[in-house]
Amino acid sequence: MRTTFDPDDLGARRFYRLLTAVVVPRPIAWVSTVSVEGTHNLAPHSFFTVSCVEPPVIQFTSVGRKDSLRNVEATGEFVVNLAPRTLFAQVNATATDFPAAVSEFDAVGVRREPSCLVRPPRVADSPVALECRLHATIGLGDSTVVLGRVVLAAVASEVLDGEHPDVGRLAPLARLGRDEWGTDPTVLEISRIRWADWPGHYRSDGAADP
Repeated sequence: MRTTFDPDDLGARRFYRLLTAVVVPRPIAWVSTVSVEGTHNLAPHSFFTVSCVEPPVIQFTSVGRKDSLRNVEATGEFVVNLAPRTLFAQVNATATDFPAAVSEFDAVGVRREPSCLVRPPRVADSPVALECRLHATIGLGDSTVVLGRVVLAAVASEVLDGEHPDVGRLAPLARLGRDEWGTDPTVLEISRIRWADWPGHYRSDGAADP
C-alpha cells in the first residue's frame, strides 16, 4: 500500500518538503561569489550535481533570486566549495538571509583564501574548491539552474589517496529532509558489470558463453 501526493493538491511548499525528504542525500554546493561592489558572498545550495564530463560542467539551483545568483550573473564566476562535517555550524549559518552588502565570510567567521583563476575567494578550510566560470543559466519557474564550467579543482593534499579523493577524509555533509543533515557516508563498493561479462550473453563470434 502507498500514500499518494498530488503536487497541485498539496501546494508548492508542502510538496517541496516532501521532495527534499525523499531526494536524499543531496550534496551541498557551498558557493562563494563576489558582487560588483566587491562583497564576498557565501551560501549553501543543496540542489547540486555534475552536468557534463567534457567539458567539465557542474550545476546548482538557486530557488528564488538570491545573492549567489545575482553575483554570478553580474560577474560570470563562482567557486563551489565542498561542505565538510568540521564546518557544519558555519555551513548552516551562511544560509541566513544576510543583506547583500554583508559578507557571510566575515559575519560567520569563515576563513577565505584567494582563488587561482577566478575572483571569488575559496573557503580556506574546505578540502575541495572548484573554480568555475558561468556557462549558462536556465530559468525554471521560481528557480534558476546555474551551469558552471570548472576551470580548476583545488584539492587538499591530505584528503588524496594518490589522485583520488578519499571520501572518509573529505567527510562531506549532505542535506536530508526538514532540518536534517547527513554525514560519514557508509561506503559500499561494487564494480559495474559490462555486457561483455554478463553471464549467458552471446559473444561476438556467435558462440554462447557457458
